[in-house]
Amino acid sequence: MNTKRNLFNAIKDYAFIFVSILLYGFAWQGLIFSHKITTGGLAGISSVISWAFEIPASYPYNIINVGLVILALFILGWRFSLKTVYSVAVLALTIPFYESFFAKHGPLLADQPVLAVVLGAILCGLSLGMVFSVNGSTGGTDIVAAIINKYRNVTIGRALMLIDFVILGVSYYLFRDADKIILSLVEVIVVNLTVDYYLNGYRQSVQFFINTKKHKEVADTIMSELNRGCTFIEAEGAFTGEKQKLVMVIAKKSESTMIFRAIKSVDPEAFISQSLVRGAYGRGFEPLQSIKDK
Repeated sequence: MNTKRNLFNAIKDYAFIFVSILLYGFAWQGLIFSHKITTGGLAGISSVISWAFEIPASYPYNIINVGLVILALFILGWRFSLKTVYSVAVLALTIPFYESFFAKHGPLLADQPVLAVVLGAILCGLSLGMVFSVNGSTGGTDIVAAIINKYRNVTIGRALMLIDFVILGVSYYLFRDADKIILSLVEVIVVNLTVDYYLNGYRQSVQFFINTKKHKEVADTIMSELNRGCTFIEAEGAFTGEKQKLVMVIAKKSESTMIFRAIKSVDPEAFISQSLVRGAYGRGFEPLQSIKDK
């Protein structure tokens, strides 16, 4: 049973990554690169090389990405690189297609570059957040930052930001256009904010304390319908002196509505308190190994 479930989850993750990368390639090529706006990461490096030497951006993108993945296999190990290898392979096939398509048909929102950059940044950030949410990676400067983090006391986020600012600085000397640099800076900020917003919303957990006379039925319903564990806590009413059991549940924020419905279906008179949880680790939530990265 566990083997089948693990296989299903793996297939779901890789399908999710595939769709996310399709969205990323579309947004980058159609709304950002085609407007000659620099982005962060490897896409930004490839853009600068492409414009400087007048070659397709897919060439430096794929060459550098493959080289970094090989480096990661030796330094970071295959566990880090497995989904990254898959992502890089999908990118290697999709980026040239999008590049050729938009070179032929022109950029999206051609007469509205500001709107194009903001929309493109949101879609790129959303797609990257989707990849990161299943512990995937698109390679590129993520690998560089992870390697720096392994050998130096520099966080991955700080390393990525430093790399992005270097890319923006180089692009300024290439274009000498302050407007493009400002749009590029906006793009980088919006991408990072979107990634953070998506991941925080995806990973945020909530805690429920449920005061009900039907604690066993409520717990059974939550466990069977939502596959979330419940804990009984012995309690005593301060005014009545009545002994009772509270039901405690920790779940993903996205499951809140379903939990309320499950409780209401059993006991509409239940008293419920809900609070945000800063972090939840272990089975069904983030792995314990991720604590050291925070």
